[in-house]
Amino acid sequence: MYILAIETSCDETSISVVQDSPNNKRILSLVTRSQVKEHQAYGGVVPELAARAHLTNIEPIFAQAIAQSGVDLNTIDAIAVTAGPGLIGGVLVGVMLAKSLSIALSKPLYGINHLEGHALTARLSHNVAYPYLLLLTSGGHCMFVEVLGFRQYKLLGQTLDDAAGECFDKIAKLLDFDFPGGPALEKKAVHGNPNRFNFPKPLEHTPQPNFSFSGLKTAVKLEIERSTIDDQTALDIAASFQFTVGEIFAERTLKALKCCSHKVQRLVMAGGVAANQHLRGVLQQLCKSHGLEAIFPPMDLCTDNAAMIGWAAIEAIKNAAPPSAIDFQPQPRWPLQDLNQPSFI
Repeated sequence: MYILAIETSCDETSISVVQDSPNNKRILSLVTRSQVKEHQAYGGVVPELAARAHLTNIEPIFAQAIAQSGVDLNTIDAIAVTAGPGLIGGVLVGVMLAKSLSIALSKPLYGINHLEGHALTARLSHNVAYPYLLLLTSGGHCMFVEVLGFRQYKLLGQTLDDAAGECFDKIAKLLDFDFPGGPALEKKAVHGNPNRFNFPKPLEHTPQPNFSFSGLKTAVKLEIERSTIDDQTALDIAASFQFTVGEIFAERTLKALKCCSHKVQRLVMAGGVAANQHLRGVLQQLCKSHGLEAIFPPMDLCTDNAAMIGWAAIEAIKNAAPPSAIDFQPQPRWPLQDLNQPSFI
């Protein structure tokens, strides 16, 4: 089975060909073009610029991905595309290409939930068995989900305000680090003292595994405003902030494990923030001390990518989920737990 997949939900234009066979599964091609240069001057993603960049990038990336895969378009079995959630202008670019290909090639079309793509990535990269506890954390999302089976998602906790990745980006901007902020802050934090500043861990005394990062972000902002920000102080603030996020993730993970309806033996961390090596290390140590397996997808599958969308479509096909109607409407907001019910996409 060959799936051509398209992902354009935010600021990465990505196209992939994913193969699934009885004894093997492979990413035959994965071409992703980031938009760092387009948004660098603004210190964040500008939706209109992102949509325009997708329009510019998608045709050459499509050609490159098909050539790299070595697969003839006519042998593709289905088309998969991110149908939401995401920046609607960018999502529409990918959806219109996917619909055009579906009609031109007479192939079934699968509109895929972007969050489900992240949720199932570890099944592509590590063949993870159900059930498992998922920490899905990115620039726009931060949640714990008990993944019980195909489209059986139990939301255990989520952020009540900002996402962790967004917080990383905002703190990096306040410290005048490079863009994108999350990776830049991680590099700087290596050279800082994580114990110099004691930042708050909101909701640490509540039993639910929810997150709140707005108070942490405000505390760091106030520290920056009242401190003399020399080079070392900036590094120390970055390190202390990252250390605090790690402490929050560890403490909330233990709470999430207690909330699971089934005994889980695996923790999967997915989403862009899962690329952070410090946070990986914290959760790896936590799992080791509690007899759990910690699973992290490869770096290129943590950030937004089309391979995860292709794999989610493969899982849908193998579970006899019907393809999407050609006139389906992409959704800027599409909670993961909505997939527990029959999809109208």
